[in-house]
Formats: sequence, C-alpha cells, structure tokens
Amino acid sequence: MTRCADYHQDYRQACEDPETFWQTQADELAWHTRPTRALTIDEQGLGQWFADGRLNTAWLALDAHVAAGRGTQDAIIYDSPVIGVKRRISYAELTDEVSHCAGMLRTLGVSKGDRVIIYMPMVPEAVVGMLACARLGAVHCVVFGGFAAHELAVRIDDAQARVILTASCGIEVDRLIHYKPLVDAAIAKASQTIEHCVVLQRPQCEATLQEGRDIDWKAAQAAASPADAVPVLATDPLYVLYTSGTTGKPKGVVRDHGGHAVAMRYSMKAVYDANPGDVFWAASDVGWVVGHSYIVYGPLLAGCTSVLYEGKPVRTPDAGAFWRVCAEYGVKMLFSAPTAFRAIRKEDPDAKLSRQYDLSKLERLYLAGERLDPPTWQWLVEHFRLPVIDHWWQTETGWAIAANPAGYGLQSPKQGSATWPMPGFQVSVLDDEGKAVPSGVQGNIALRLPLPPGCLQGIWGNPARFREGYLRHFPGYYQSGDAGMIDSDGYLFIMGRTDDIINVAGHRLSTGEMEEVLGAHAAVAECAVIGVADELKGELPLGLVVLKNGVQIEEKQLSSELISLVRNEIGALACFQGALVVKRLPKTRSGKILRRVMRQIANGEPYSVPSTIDDPECLPELAERLETRRFAAAG
Repeated sequence: MTRCADYHQDYRQACEDPETFWQTQADELAWHTRPTRALTIDEQGLGQWFADGRLNTAWLALDAHVAAGRGTQDAIIYDSPVIGVKRRISYAELTDEVSHCAGMLRTLGVSKGDRVIIYMPMVPEAVVGMLACARLGAVHCVVFGGFAAHELAVRIDDAQARVILTASCGIEVDRLIHYKPLVDAAIAKASQTIEHCVVLQRPQCEATLQEGRDIDWKAAQAAASPADAVPVLATDPLYVLYTSGTTGKPKGVVRDHGGHAVAMRYSMKAVYDANPGDVFWAASDVGWVVGHSYIVYGPLLAGCTSVLYEGKPVRTPDAGAFWRVCAEYGVKMLFSAPTAFRAIRKEDPDAKLSRQYDLSKLERLYLAGERLDPPTWQWLVEHFRLPVIDHWWQTETGWAIAANPAGYGLQSPKQGSATWPMPGFQVSVLDDEGKAVPSGVQGNIALRLPLPPGCLQGIWGNPARFREGYLRHFPGYYQSGDAGMIDSDGYLFIMGRTDDIINVAGHRLSTGEMEEVLGAHAAVAECAVIGVADELKGELPLGLVVLKNGVQIEEKQLSSELISLVRNEIGALACFQGALVVKRLPKTRSGKILRRVMRQIANGEPYSVPSTIDDPECLPELAERLETRRFAAAG
C-alpha cells in the first residue's frame, strides 16, 4: 500500500475534496467494476460510497493475495491455550476452506442478501463462516457467544435469518459453555424459522443434532463443491452487527461492502502502519466490532497475518499469556481493551512475567473500547517503553474516529487524549443547542456529515430509529453519544457517554435492557440500573429497586434472584452486581430518573442537586445506602 503522505494535507483534502481523497484510497483495491465516482449524497446529507462499483470483500481478502503469489504466507495464526492447540493457516488454505464453506452454504439455499447468524467461539471456523457469507454476498450477523438464548432469539428475529452457524461448545478457561442447548432454546423462542443449524462438533463436547434441521459442519463442508466469489454492489450490505441501544432493543448496525473495504485497507496503514506480512493481533472476539474490523477484514485486506486467540489475558495459564503470544509469533502491533491490561497488572504488578519473552518485534500497543485510565497507561509506558496509543471509535464507525496516526508518523501523545481526528472525520464539540463550544470546553461530540467510508449505513430494518438516534438532535451531524473536548492544539479528549450505555470490560451494554429484566420481577415496582466504577472492569451495573406495596422479601434473596434473571436473559457478560432496595428513586418533576446523580453518589464523586428534582428528601437516604455499599466494596 502507498505510504501515507502528510497528515494535515490529507485531513484537509478529506474535508474539502472527499471525492478525490477517497477515490485515491479506493484505487488501492482490485475492483470487479471500478466506481465512476466516490461519493453520492442523499437528502439527509448521508453519503453513499462508490455506489456503482462492484467488488467482493472475501475475494479481496483472500484470492487477491493468492493471485499475487503470496498464498503460502500465514493468513491466520490460531492459538488456543484453553485446549492446547496451535494452527497456522496460509492464505491459500484459508481461501480453499472459505470457498468450500461458501459451497456448503449454497447447498443450504443461502444466496446473495440472505442473513446468516454466526454464534461461535474463537475458532478458525468463525472466521471461515464470516468470509464464506461475504463470498456469496450473504449478510452475516455474528452474535457474541456470551449472550443468553433470549438475546440470540431477539437477533434471529430482527435479522430474519434462515441459517445459524454454531459450535457444540465454547471454553471459558476451566469450564465448558454448551452452545447447542442455548441455540436450541433461542430457535424455540424466536418467531423466525431457522431452516438449518450447522454445528461444528468440538471434541471437548459433542452436541446432539436434530434430524432434518441440524448439520455436521465438517462433513457438510467436505462434501461441498467450492463456490466462486460473487461480485456485489459496493452499497450492498456485508454484515449486520448488533450493539446495545438505550431502549433495550439491540440495534443492527449495517456495514456495506465497498466503503468498508476501502476504510479497512486505509486504516490499517494510516492508523496502525501495518504492511503486508506484518503480524497483527487484536486481542478481542469476532463477536464485537474490533473482531470484525481488526481480526478478520482489516488485516486480511492489508495482507497481514492475523492472530486468532482463544484464551484470556490471565489464567491461560498466567498473566504472561499476551507476552508469550507476542514473542512466539513476532507480533508487531497488539490491540486490546484497557480491561485486559488492568487484569495483567493486577496479577503481575511488576511485569516480571513479560521478561521471560523476547518482545523485540512488538512496536506499538493500541487500546480502545473504554476509557484508558492513567494508572494503566503509566504502567504500560513504564514497563514496556513502547508507544501506548489510545484511540477512539465505535461499533457504528467501524474504525478510528481519532488516533495517533502511526502511518503518518506518531505525534507527541497527551495522556487522556485520543490525539487527532482521522482524515474523513470532521469532529465538532457542541453544546446542547448545537452550537460549537470553544477549545477546552466540554460538550457533545458530533461528526459533521457525510461520514467517511466504513461507517454504518443505517439500522437494519429501521431507518426511523437511525434518524432518531443519530441524526435528529444535531441537524447536519452524527451524534456520537460521547462527551468530550478539543484542546487548543487540536487534541481530542473523550470524557464518557451521554446516554445510558455502560462499558463493562470493553463490552457496551444497555442499562435500559437490564432495567426491563429487573422490572419483570414480581416484587419490583420500579427500578434503575447505573454503572459503578470498578478498578478491573471499568464499570459494573448495579440495580436500585423500589418494591411493590405489600411485598415482603429479603434484599439478599431479591438481589440473588435478579442476578439470575439478568444472567439468564442477557448473559454472564453483563456482570450484574445485584440490587439495593430503596424507598424512592430520585426524579425530575417531569418523571425522568436522575441516573447521573445516582452514579456520581455511587462513585464518590461531587454532585449537585438539580433544581428540577421532584423530591429532594429522597437523596439523603439513597446517598447513605450507596455510600455504605461503596465503602463495603472498598473494604
């Protein structure tokens, strides 16, 4: 890929002449039909990118490298300390597996535009399934394996999927997670009919297959004829990825083929300075956007070797696991969430385990997904003497809105800042009325339309929700839902969410969805869920509940029952901590629950009593309960 030129020049051109800038980036790809223009603006100011171009993302990620004579290079390195298996898969081998998996899906009736649910652990077949869908022009919907049956059923119905790809089990350090019973329960609960369920039988636990619907993955793939890549329009959907919404109902973020491929290829160079043959490791999961962008599509489109790791930063077997992987495979860029490094620091505060390994090829550490707290940043800098790059992006954008752009030459970092907006992202900080605030003043972070390639094209099946959630509040802008400020040097600082999404170990979760679960309990009249600061996971959800009149139940028993409800309905990944029973919830006179005030009290932060509060007398009791809990937790 062409070396990035001058950041300021590129940023200016991407703002002033996006047609030329992005067409130049698009020319790095081998199109089936080259687009005649880069950008088409619709009546809402949204951009459609490369609308008349035709391509196939899987072909660009696989066949193109084989055709260029690089088929023997490793495409994927699979490392699973939980089962003791390591496997290297070349570009030629991965192309063959994907084409046969696509052939298998084709025999099941899957074709262009059909939706396929992928509910898989971190195994190579998860990547194969994603790319096989892309090869046929089908739309994959990957669901993180930690979600419970109810959440899977919701996504089956929303996507109107016909086929599920799954595995008999996942492995969580020292226990098995039986996937098939969860999938069976989700299929039974969903309104949408699943025609076929393709099951990867893992030797650790074989699932019972339902005759007529369930299919053995390996046998079916081996019997299938390979399928050629299907050229699709650049604007056709590549995937739908569900992210938490404040209403409790997940939002299906739609990503296209063309803009996505261009953005992934460009970002691999501009943000990460990754080149063909480099070993790139995003220590995430394919069920999240990081896994989509930087385990699968980004590295493969750029001709890198991507590490697929089925393990944890600790306990597989110890806090040196990340450094072992980096040394063994010559990782150049490591990307993970701050939570992972907090866990490592907790187990190995002096980083002694890292000294067992040769980390000479590791050049940079990238962190995203949640706030990078100063102690973790300082620990990494002190012990590893590498650039520690905090960059900011969202499921909706698919790649970094702001970063320290290694492809343009790293800039002097400022602790707590994601550095500068990337070319294509016009970042503004606005007050609640939509007016720009001065530098150094905190406000709502918004992105001027049109958004660059690679960003969401809408919400699956719900354009009204897309407009209402992202475009209505600040006309002409995308509302990010994050608050922050830009300093006098142009550095962007992210302060936190402005909505009811909390970040648990890098997972974005909706407090509204948890409140729906709590509110369904027979004893609960009213409830609220807030995010409470946690040293390891960043935030943990805590419920505050008001009992129905006449109900008698011990708080400990209720809390235990609510924990089980959340685990069953949402999943263990929510890490729900239980509930406190209170007499009243603080509200405004219009009935809005004052979650921010409760969160500030729970975290021991200064707070002010809003003039609009309906019942100020309820705060002292609430504050005492929350402060007692905080001190007990600290003790």
